[in-house]
Amino acid sequence: MNRLCVPIMLVLASTAAARWSVDLEAGPVFSGYNNVRIPGDTGTLFSLVDDLDTRVALGFRARLSRTFGDRHWVSVLYAPLRVRSHGTFDRDVHFAGWTFSSGTEVNALYRFDSYRLTYRYGLVRAGRFGLDLGLTAKVRDAEIRLAYAGGALPDGQAEKTNTGFVPLVSFRAVWQFVPKVGLVLDGDALGVAQGRAEDVTAALQFGIGKWVDARIGYRVLEGGSDADEVYGFALLHYAVAGVTLHL
Repeated sequence: MNRLCVPIMLVLASTAAARWSVDLEAGPVFSGYNNVRIPGDTGTLFSLVDDLDTRVALGFRARLSRTFGDRHWVSVLYAPLRVRSHGTFDRDVHFAGWTFSSGTEVNALYRFDSYRLTYRYGLVRAGRFGLDLGLTAKVRDAEIRLAYAGGALPDGQAEKTNTGFVPLVSFRAVWQFVPKVGLVLDGDALGVAQGRAEDVTAALQFGIGKWVDARIGYRVLEGGSDADEVYGFALLHYAVAGVTLHL
């Protein structure tokens, strides 16, 4: 009986110490570069930023997380993104089986939706400083589309979609330099021979009462892949404002 009570008590203690939180973030997104070649071995290399005019996009993401005790943290994240461009190419561009002639107006869509499951462990708890490390399982749902400005191409053939799984290293460092105000460095990143991915935020965080934290900061999203089917690398700059509700 005593042997059975011990694991039951541990589970109850863990559940009692568990805390839920909801995090919402939004802000403008500026394109640094966005270079594309599709197919990756035979298409024309072009830039959605340098060859076309890219609009400022609106970034948004939502996260639901749960903390167990002071060390264990699990979250799910949804981060959609749409970046649109418009203009004319100064040369013929071969893209996804179509040829866009020089001087013809085109519209472009860059879509990058991210879904992530993250686990982090509180590695360091030293006064006002904390460091968490873990892993993220990321599913990306991406699309690049070109169409003539007068209308979309038939059957949506001038587009390339790509859905894939990406494992990432996850980290978070917090320095609470004064009560209720801290610096946060938070992100997921990993690089391999075929490509890389980095999503990192540096922010100033403010405690607002017992249940709410707010922050402002800068996020950089960079990466891509180099393969026969798809070549694409993008750099995106976010100005972010967010709020975390502790339930």
